[in-house]
Amino acid sequence: MMSAPLLITFDKVWKSYGEGEARVHALAGVDLAIRRSEFVAIMGPSGSGKSTAMNIIGCLDTPSAGIYSFMGVDAGRLDRNRRALLRNLYVGFVFQGYNLLPRTTAAENVELPLIYRGVSARERRELAMQALAQVGLVGREHHTPAELSGGQQQRVAIARAIVTRPTLLVADEPTGNLDTARTHEIMELLTRLNAELGLTIVMVTHEADVAAYAERTIRFLDGHVAADTANAEAA
Repeated sequence: MMSAPLLITFDKVWKSYGEGEARVHALAGVDLAIRRSEFVAIMGPSGSGKSTAMNIIGCLDTPSAGIYSFMGVDAGRLDRNRRALLRNLYVGFVFQGYNLLPRTTAAENVELPLIYRGVSARERRELAMQALAQVGLVGREHHTPAELSGGQQQRVAIARAIVTRPTLLVADEPTGNLDTARTHEIMELLTRLNAELGLTIVMVTHEADVAAYAERTIRFLDGHVAADTANAEAA
């Protein structure tokens, strides 16, 4: 079987902050490659560079040196507006905090990215309902966040991230606020979306049992990739 095409590449990527003796290298010449439809976990201690790498992957930041290529585009050389367009068209985000609007329904929260795209009200609602069904929330469309459990709120956040049908889902500690049972439910959902939609997922986590759901685990240490290994088996 032929390998899937590359989606993400780092070619000797550096990210530095400060000047002179105070200069800090958050990333120091990092090389990595992620293919379309892969599910990759990123781990590492605080200050290892994993969050910086995630911000560059999600087109939220740019390298100080080296090349970050996303979908064949040298994203690091784009101006802010073009990088924002690339991000908005092709990247979905899920965070530890659900970031839902408290006084709006699940469906209305999911519709938000579509409003920014100028999608008609009727089509927005249809797409939101489809996304909520994909995350297992049929019957909860008209509930507000206060009427949903933490796991259900994170499902709404995932539905909001996939409603635009992105190529890449960036997940930053997506189970950090959940108990063990809800954690496994969310990870099983992400695994299913990766398989069924061909969605590329790059996820930062500090939990080894969460990382085990991914196909690969990339470990950062002191601004370098310390290890890049295939996971032995899916959880």
